[in-house]
Amino acid sequence: MSFPINRMRRLRATPGLRDMVRETRLDVKDFIYPLFVVHGSEQENPVNSMPGVYQYSVDRLKPQIKDIAELGIPAVLLFGLPEIKDEIGSSAWNEHGEVQEAIKLIKDVSPDLTVITDVCMCEYTDHGHCGMLKEDGSVDNDRTLELLAREALSHVKAGADMVAPSDMMDGRVGYIRNCLDREGYSNIPIMSYAAKYCSSFYGPFREAADSSPRFGNRRTYQMDPANILEALREVELDIEEGADIVMVKPALAYLDVIKEVKKNFGLPTAAYNVSGEYAMIKAAAAQGWINEEQVMLETLIAIKRAGADMIITYFAKDAAKVLKDN
Repeated sequence: MSFPINRMRRLRATPGLRDMVRETRLDVKDFIYPLFVVHGSEQENPVNSMPGVYQYSVDRLKPQIKDIAELGIPAVLLFGLPEIKDEIGSSAWNEHGEVQEAIKLIKDVSPDLTVITDVCMCEYTDHGHCGMLKEDGSVDNDRTLELLAREALSHVKAGADMVAPSDMMDGRVGYIRNCLDREGYSNIPIMSYAAKYCSSFYGPFREAADSSPRFGNRRTYQMDPANILEALREVELDIEEGADIVMVKPALAYLDVIKEVKKNFGLPTAAYNVSGEYAMIKAAAAQGWINEEQVMLETLIAIKRAGADMIITYFAKDAAKVLKDN
């Protein structure tokens, strides 16, 4: 007895057919490219654990911004590495700080590029934690809110299009929203790191941003990797406080969280394809164990398939070039 060719297999027979029925498509407009801005001049420092990623001083940013814009990447996410760190991270709201000056340059070079700024204290404090500390060494959630609002406001005054609080302090979205509204910036959206897990995948980033805690860990304010219902509660609270976009970080180990966030809330959802995820692919490819381009694209399509509307990724430029060529 003969059987007909499987009807599912028929639509996989040629590249053209596969393309016609493809359910999820990557587009360069899906990407947000992170940039690390360091103090000083003539700085273009490679991040050893993240091949292809650099720390740039503001005077070295111009060609990078032109390249990003020409590739069609719609947005960048800025992180600052200041010259001076102190216990409260006061460099974070310096009107002539690294991020503030980078914003001005980017808007001069490429006015249409959307500039998003990371709002957190860990890059700016001498202890490496994401907020002001109490005498016992724990983070003072409530007193930190004012510092975060000052940082966010300074970024917006410099020309940022969006702010992205990543600190995971309770109440910070509402506090920042009220501050921006009060100062006449009610049009500035907030992308909240709403479900940010206490993950081991952040290691390379902490080298890139010089943001490792000098003692202890961040388990009291970042999320337990075992929890998903908690993530949904965190997202709901941030939406109630005024978040316009919610984010899940990391992405690959938390695809189920991305899916549930999108399904439950329907708000524009971002996912951060973090440094460790990037570094593992780069390291395996360097050993010849995987095809870097194929694994990169498969990774990004998985994140989008899970429900992410936008993907923050260090692969943004590489992926944009591949998509452009295809």
